[in-house]
Amino acid sequence: MITSEQNTLMTRSGSDTSAGKLPRMYWQPAALVDELQGPRPVKAVRLLGEELVLFRDAQGSYALIQRHCPHRSADLAYGRLEPGGLRCLFHGWLFNTQGQCLEMPAEPLGSTLCRDVRARIYPVIERSGVLFAYLGNGSPPSFPEFDCFVAPDSHTFAFKGLIECNWLQALEVGIDPAHASFLHRFFEDEDPSASYGRQFRSASADSDEPMTRLMREFERPRIDVERTDFGLRIFALRELGQGRTHIRVTNLVFPEAFVIPLSGEMTITQWHVPVDDQNCYWYAIFTSFGEPVNKSEMRNQRFELYELSDYKPRINRSNDYGYDPAEQQSRDLYRHGFGHQRSRPMGR
Repeated sequence: MITSEQNTLMTRSGSDTSAGKLPRMYWQPAALVDELQGPRPVKAVRLLGEELVLFRDAQGSYALIQRHCPHRSADLAYGRLEPGGLRCLFHGWLFNTQGQCLEMPAEPLGSTLCRDVRARIYPVIERSGVLFAYLGNGSPPSFPEFDCFVAPDSHTFAFKGLIECNWLQALEVGIDPAHASFLHRFFEDEDPSASYGRQFRSASADSDEPMTRLMREFERPRIDVERTDFGLRIFALRELGQGRTHIRVTNLVFPEAFVIPLSGEMTITQWHVPVDDQNCYWYAIFTSFGEPVNKSEMRNQRFELYELSDYKPRINRSNDYGYDPAEQQSRDLYRHGFGHQRSRPMGR
């Protein structure tokens, strides 16, 4: 078991904390590209405990700006998007995607005061349907070349979801290969051919065995961990008998991304990004190594579980995760988010 002090050290995400400074040294998902579609591409974002506003200007450039205007702290989430950038509604200060103030309408004609005013701004880059931001000091690092970032757009699909717990607790669940035998066991084995885009429902590689049955009937995997130059590689080995072993591999990329198999032809690259110390978003990019991704089907599947505008699970803590004791006897207890959404000290 870890101590309360160790838990605090690892899970606090503010800019003045050790665990908050570390993710700021890397590109972090800030929003889905889909969230800035429509006539007004402006969105309030809370990321790593900071209140920010994400917007896209008329030239298609993105910016992540401090939420409150440096003049009188008016909320820029309600700002007016104009060709030059985002204009504060209070006194009309106009900021471009570099944070530079371009206009101060209340100043005397010819005033150059605006040249000395800059809002706090963070660089943003678009990759595979996700907008990534760099919140650290100095120049951002090179962007990683994961499979999901070098694959063509037709072969990737991005989504996200809110989890009501700290980011490390959610990450631990994501890389834990043992819980799948219970939380994801799905008592009804589905036809793998009808389970496109759903985790744990395809057939095991080189067999016709549904993953649901393997997870359910072989519930004591041997877990091995290998240190790598990118983080950790986690092996879950389930001995099936007759000299057969099912192996599931999870690659944890330091500090908070991991890659897991969805099926024999698709992987999930996933991040758990702090909203604050009690909440996080998971971001996932599904990458197909075969046919193009059916984005419409995958999006519709996930909107059955999540709702706009905050991508919160429809079944969550507030409605007891839809728990029905009678239903539990014949169906899995699993509802997306059950078991994840409680902010508590971690430990084993």
